[in-house]
Amino acid sequence: MSSDNAAVKVESISKCFEMYEKPVHRLFQTLLAGRKQFFKEFWALKNVSFEIERGECCGIIGQNGAGKSTLLQIITGTLSPTTGSVQARGRVAALLELGSGFNPEFTGRENIYMNGTVLGLSRAEITAKYQDIVDFADIGEFIDQPVKTYSSGMVVRLAFAINAFVDADILIVDEALAVGDAAFQQKCMRHLREFMKTHTVLFVSHNIGAVKSLCNKAIYLKNGQVRMIGSAKEVADLYHKDIYAKRQGVEAVSEPSASETGPDETEETDLWRDMRQDFINRTNLRNDLEIFRFDEQAKCFGPRQIEVVSAKFTDAAGRPLSWIVGGEVVTLQVKCVVHKDVYSPIVGFYVNDKLGQKLFGDNTYLTYEDKPLEVGAGGHFQAEFTFTMPILPRGNYSVTLGIAEGTQEEHIQHQWIYEAILFESHASSIAVGLAGIPMRNMKLIKL
Repeated sequence: MSSDNAAVKVESISKCFEMYEKPVHRLFQTLLAGRKQFFKEFWALKNVSFEIERGECCGIIGQNGAGKSTLLQIITGTLSPTTGSVQARGRVAALLELGSGFNPEFTGRENIYMNGTVLGLSRAEITAKYQDIVDFADIGEFIDQPVKTYSSGMVVRLAFAINAFVDADILIVDEALAVGDAAFQQKCMRHLREFMKTHTVLFVSHNIGAVKSLCNKAIYLKNGQVRMIGSAKEVADLYHKDIYAKRQGVEAVSEPSASETGPDETEETDLWRDMRQDFINRTNLRNDLEIFRFDEQAKCFGPRQIEVVSAKFTDAAGRPLSWIVGGEVVTLQVKCVVHKDVYSPIVGFYVNDKLGQKLFGDNTYLTYEDKPLEVGAGGHFQAEFTFTMPILPRGNYSVTLGIAEGTQEEHIQHQWIYEAILFESHASSIAVGLAGIPMRNMKLIKL
């Protein structure tokens, strides 16, 4: 359905490239066009359609060769589609191959004016933005030296700065945030987040965590076709599932089913204790985390030859917890059943925020690398992770569980459970960041 608020509208885009085995075949094709074909067709994109509304940040993900770069080049106008059309409303700036448009003989200053002109700015507009560009690039006196004397890091810093200050309506970013040092990457992220408040962003990255963090919508390309369009988290989860399926050569989709062996009968009769009762409620800033029970029907994938039958947070006495206080020690207990003989099982977990960002996690591999566990078919084993729960901002969180067999580098993913356990932070004293570390002591000392 077409929207009048669309900043980018892609309709039935397809792109075919001609693949020649030998250079001379290009000549033959020109001379004998229509009578014989000397090339093979490679369709990089097939009937791709979507819309991105003004103010949206849309991620585009997919494996190498999925057609992401081809699509971006068509949207920016540097490549023509074989069929279909693209409408982009407003000025488009693209952070693609940073620095590829520089003249190495020109100084940084001269390249700023040259690139700014190419991007549609007048000389007066470039002059007005010049100092902002120089300050952002932070390359000092090298701004008046030829670009051929720059390091690769200096080149991308200047290129990003130029593209970041052209007052574009639509910004296209293709792995540009993977360049530069950590401090510069953080600066780029801050600028991008500020830009996203009022403009449209098309963000392409293999960093799925960054896509889930930055984008409210995502498009998954696979073999040149749209595999899925939806929320960033839903699309990223499907991409993640497909990656594991490809690595293991199995169909990763797995519908939830009742385990052959269910949870212990005693678990339901255990007293689920409210840990808050151990504390005097003197403040409304205590980090109260409400824990919901393990969801046996949670979305998952994998062949499930090792399967989780229960998962819960417990206290030091092993009692299941319905509430946790951030900053206190807890244990995540994961019980599994095996349906075949297994050697070296690995159990891991992530705690994710509502955007799907991984806040922390771990797995058992290194602990048992020298003494792998062996379990026969029909047997059970249990993993336990004891840690201090960080102080978390208000909001919703989830625990993702992964059960594998093998090593860190080479393993079979038997079951991956999204949102196995949900919990909610109702109150928090955290001031900044995604999570807080409990302080041992804080002082103000007048000297």
